[in-house]
Amino acid sequence: MTDSLHYYTNHAQQYLDTTLQIDMSANYTLFLPYLSPGSSILDAGCGSGRDSLAFRKLGYQVEAFDACEAMVASARSVSQLPVRKLLFQELDYDSQFDGIWACASLLHVPRQELGHVFSLLAKALKPKGFLYCSFKNRDEDFSMDGRSFTCFTSDAFRAFVVNQKDFILKDLTLSLDIRPERGTETWINALLQKR
Repeated sequence: MTDSLHYYTNHAQQYLDTTLQIDMSANYTLFLPYLSPGSSILDAGCGSGRDSLAFRKLGYQVEAFDACEAMVASARSVSQLPVRKLLFQELDYDSQFDGIWACASLLHVPRQELGHVFSLLAKALKPKGFLYCSFKNRDEDFSMDGRSFTCFTSDAFRAFVVNQKDFILKDLTLSLDIRPERGTETWINALLQKR
């Protein structure tokens, strides 16, 4: 079990309490306009199931996964969808989704494994499908409270995408963390399209 997974297993309720009610609608506008009504979405690293529920209510066909059993249980309860227990490195989908939503989840994939994971995400997308992902906007990776974070600056993420043969970068924006206690922390929000 990775350190980050161990953290979420042991602090699941605390995490759920602080994230379940967050309004992510501003971030949805960075992703959903690129998808047709009723499109298929994979909520990758779905956490509480908050976003899966929002997408389902908007009429999208949603599948979801998370690596933490407690998050899977929450997401099943919240979204009323089947949710798989799965690591990013275990992705086994093939051309199934119009869009993948990876909100604050890929940052726990070790940097040395990230390129491979992006290849698996591309394989899961239909041709010309879209991937939304977000990372903490920092110069260096770090660990905190037993969790490891892979981080990017805007320039570093652009350089990373250039080396990903499966994707092109469509949009990249910065935003403040929505949680009031983290108001000065910024995030990179990226939209990529499968080639």
